[in-house]
Amino acid sequence: MSPTTLGLVAGTLTSIASVPQLLKTLRTRHARDISIWQPLLLAIGVALWMIYGMLIHDMPLILANIVPLICNIMLTILKLRYRNDGIVQG
Repeated sequence: MSPTTLGLVAGTLTSIASVPQLLKTLRTRHARDISIWQPLLLAIGVALWMIYGMLIHDMPLILANIVPLICNIMLTILKLRYRNDGIVQG
């Protein structure tokens, strides 16, 4: 497997890793079992990777972090919104 192929597979997997949890949370309106820190720290981490990619002008690095950034920001928001068994807060 070439380094490029390996990078593309790794980027794809990490990009879509949060999608199932996001879809489940949206579907069930239940986020009690999700730690607030996991999606929050991941959002910060992928945002920093995306900024790094912008600084070094690395488009694959930038693109690979857009989906996880959006998913983890949304998961953080849903965690705050559905923190009491699906009861919408605020």
